[in-house]
Amino acid sequence: MNFSSKLIEDAVNAFANLPGIGKKTALRLVLHLIKQETDIAEQFADAIVKMRKNIKPCKKCHNLSDTPICNICNNPRRDAKTICVVENIRDIMAIEDTSQFKGLYHVLGGVISPIEGVGPQDLNIDDLIERIKNEKATEVIMAISPTIEGDTTIFYISKRLKDHDVKISTIARGVSFGGELEYADELTLGRSIVARIPYQKHGK
Repeated sequence: MNFSSKLIEDAVNAFANLPGIGKKTALRLVLHLIKQETDIAEQFADAIVKMRKNIKPCKKCHNLSDTPICNICNNPRRDAKTICVVENIRDIMAIEDTSQFKGLYHVLGGVISPIEGVGPQDLNIDDLIERIKNEKATEVIMAISPTIEGDTTIFYISKRLKDHDVKISTIARGVSFGGELEYADELTLGRSIVARIPYQKHGK
C-alpha cells in the first residue's frame, strides 16, 4: 500500500496494530477521521490516552476500573455473597450483557495450562480464596470456558475450597465444550448462568 503522506501512513499503521483490523480497514478509519473537525479527532485521541494512563485493575476482583474498586464491586445492589469466577475481563462483559447475574466477579487472568507454562501461581487464585474467606461468600460460580484447561482450573480451585463452607457451581453446558465464553450468544450464556450445576454432582 503506497501513501502520498507519511502522516497518513503512520496513522494507518497505528490502527492496523489493533487486533482484527487490516490495512484497508485502518485506511478507511484514518480517512474518516480526516473528514471530521479537528476537535473531534482530538477528543478521540484524548479519550484513548486518558484511558491508557488512568485505567487500573480493581483491587478486589481484578476487573478494569477508573478507581481502586470498580463500579460493580462498589454497587450495593449486587449480591456480595455470590462470586462468579471468570478467565478474563471480556467474560465479565459477556455475562453482564445477559442481565442474568447480579452477584460479583473475580477475574483469574487465564486458566491453568502446563503446556503454556501457566500454573496456579500465575493466576489470581490466592486472592480468590482470600475473598471467599474474608467476605464469607456462600456460592462460587465457575463461569470458565468448557475446555480441558478450564476444567483443570475448576478442579484445582474446588480442591483449594474443600475446607470452606461454600457452594461451588459450574455453568450449564449450554456453552459447547471447547468453546470460549466470550463468543457464546447472550441467550445461551444467560441460560447457562441461571441453570448452573453444583460442581460436586457435575464432577461425579
